[in-house]
Amino acid sequence: MAYYRCVGDVPPKRHTQHRDADGGLYAEELMGEEGFSSASSLLYHRGVPSAISAARPWPQENDATAPNEPLLPRHFRLHQLSNEWESRDAVTGRLLVLGNSDVRIRYAVAGAVSPYYRNAIGDECVYVESGQALVETVFGRLDAGPGDYVVIPRGTTHRWVPGARAPLRLYAIEAASHISPPRRYLSRNGQHLEHAPYCERDLHGPTEPLLVDGEDVEVFVKHRGGRGIAGTVYTQVTHPFDVVGWDGCMYPYTFNIDDFEPITGRIHQPPPVHQVFEATNFVVCNFVPRKVDYHPLAVPVPYYHSNVDSDEVMFYCGGDYEARKGSGIGVGSVSLHPGGFTHGPQPGAVERSLGVESFDELAVMVDTFRPLEIGAGAAGCEDSEYAWSWAR
Repeated sequence: MAYYRCVGDVPPKRHTQHRDADGGLYAEELMGEEGFSSASSLLYHRGVPSAISAARPWPQENDATAPNEPLLPRHFRLHQLSNEWESRDAVTGRLLVLGNSDVRIRYAVAGAVSPYYRNAIGDECVYVESGQALVETVFGRLDAGPGDYVVIPRGTTHRWVPGARAPLRLYAIEAASHISPPRRYLSRNGQHLEHAPYCERDLHGPTEPLLVDGEDVEVFVKHRGGRGIAGTVYTQVTHPFDVVGWDGCMYPYTFNIDDFEPITGRIHQPPPVHQVFEATNFVVCNFVPRKVDYHPLAVPVPYYHSNVDSDEVMFYCGGDYEARKGSGIGVGSVSLHPGGFTHGPQPGAVERSLGVESFDELAVMVDTFRPLEIGAGAAGCEDSEYAWSWAR
């Protein structure tokens, strides 16, 4: 992301001496993408960010997936995954719903403070379905609430602190790459263009450093391993949140779904108009309350379509999704419509939609360009009758 920010105490020139009031030298850290060739930020630590005193494995035993065989459309009721939420946290309590080598989609219902954590595999885009949280990061604090996307760059140490409005429900999209606004929304220098459905004013990053003292702090790190995803717990000698200032174009931020301005037209608009983020081999879209098609013969609900290049995942998080009435889908549902299957509105939905002027619906969609497999979290809440719902 090419939107520059400067927070806290930084020297006038990069890679020069920066000292505290007693003459001590701060440790400069570069966090950057693509080997010094893309977006980056410089952080200034009171301690040495590389100093660790211990390390141990963090097993990822719940990360296995199973192929979608036989190839079926599927429906998962995520609100059934709420047991013992008071003791679960937003990191170790995540349950794998769907995944492939490009993206993992997980769900967490949390009431406990998470460990300090960083994802060394890729960026995370976490949608807050309900509840409140303080997201403490090495860059500073973020307040997160219902409808917020929390975008956290790869390698950012952070933790989730649930607020009083419990439980905290999170839909976590974990990439194996970077997540950014779609390139077609940006100028060649990275500014959001006039046709983009949101702009820099809608992005909220940390506004001041988060200075915490401490020693021997455990940080849970998710990283690549010989057999896929692995984990390690480091004991850092000094607290990771010892940054007095930073500047650059790589940092965590929030974006609320209510600030997305929907694009509409006389006839039905295709899903790319709803796109909010992109990554390698997948995109994220959101469907928000909006006026719908105004041609006199318009059909407002989607037409039947075949995903010949992608799997489509919809998370229904508010309102009443018109095209799915009669299927059993409701708030908290996830549908998977895989490549090779033709899907569209439920029987009767087309006729019911004629003449409708607006839709009150809220959903987050992930379209992947490699097949998705099914995780243990999804297997525990599947509606086994969904595949036959068009034939009823």
